[in-house]
Amino acid sequence: MRMIIRIMILGFAAGLILSFFSCNSEEQRPKVIGKRQLDSAFVEANKHLVKSENEQIEDFIRRYKWNMTKTTTGLRYQIYQKGQGEPVTTGKVVKLHYILSLLSGDTCYTSHKDGLKVFLVGKGGVEPGLEEAILFLRKGDKAKIIVPSHLAFGLLGDQRKIPQKAVLVYDLEVTDVTTPNEAR
Repeated sequence: MRMIIRIMILGFAAGLILSFFSCNSEEQRPKVIGKRQLDSAFVEANKHLVKSENEQIEDFIRRYKWNMTKTTTGLRYQIYQKGQGEPVTTGKVVKLHYILSLLSGDTCYTSHKDGLKVFLVGKGGVEPGLEEAILFLRKGDKAKIIVPSHLAFGLLGDQRKIPQKAVLVYDLEVTDVTTPNEAR
């Protein structure tokens, strides 16, 4: 009789244990995340990254005591020497002397080493932030421009000297503004 009671108690205990684990088995399975939840998670992560990058830019500006204008896209610019020449407009060819560096102070490219930057405004071929900033300038202007990563080379960098998610700092001078026919 004792043996039967022990077997019944062990059976009851085993049943309790199995039922306990079977009730929790759904909680231990990986949960399927829907597209909306995934999109929401990416949006929140992106907001955090943008906020963090914005704080780094603002710290940089405070450290150097620059008086910069911020656009709605997050671009910052400061014209520190006004030129008297023609304003830059879409469809014009622009030539720039420049020093391109990172927030860390590391220089990536310069016109003295890599040649003048020459491009047709509005046709791309340069970072979107530079396209945006150049339209605030005129021939002879010297300016400092801070380009957030989403307006620069983004998540990948330029695969050479500019790392991924890098904020760019341009110190530039607009040396010429011409029509495409005059640029030849």
